[in-house]
Amino acid sequence: MSAPVPPELPLPPTARRLAYAGLLPFVLGALLVWLVNDTAHPYVTLALSAYAALIVSFLGGIHWGVGFAQADPPTSLFLWGVLPSLLAWVAVMMPPNAGLALNGALLVLCYLVDRKVYPAQGLARWLTLRFRLSAVAALSCFLGAAGT
Repeated sequence: MSAPVPPELPLPPTARRLAYAGLLPFVLGALLVWLVNDTAHPYVTLALSAYAALIVSFLGGIHWGVGFAQADPPTSLFLWGVLPSLLAWVAVMMPPNAGLALNGALLVLCYLVDRKVYPAQGLARWLTLRFRLSAVAALSCFLGAAGT
C-alpha cells in the first residue's frame, strides 16, 4: 500500500471541478421541480431522486474502493458500502416527496459516516469538499421534496 497523502496537500483540480459539476443535476432538478407543469413534474422528481440515489450509491462505493486498496480491510467498509445503495433504491421507489427527503437524509448520513471513516483511512483532506457537495445536494433534495 502506498504512503498516506498529507492532509494539507490540495485536491486534484480535475476531481474538484468534476465534483462541483456533479451538483448541476441536483440544482437544476430542484429548480425544475418548482417550475415545470403538472405533466412534466413526475419525470423531474424521478430524475432528481434517481440521480440522488446514484450519488448515494457512489458514496457507499468509495468505501469499497478504500477497502480494496488494503491487505486486511475492516469489514465495516464493505458493510457500510452496501447500505447506502439499498436505502437509496428504496427512496427511488417511494412517492417523490418522501423519496427525495430520504435521499437528502442519506446524503447527510453518508457525510456524517465519512467524517468518522475518512480521517482513519487517510482521506481527511476530502472532507471540506464532501461537506460542500453534500450540503448542496441534500438541500436540493429537500427543496425538491418540498415542491412535490
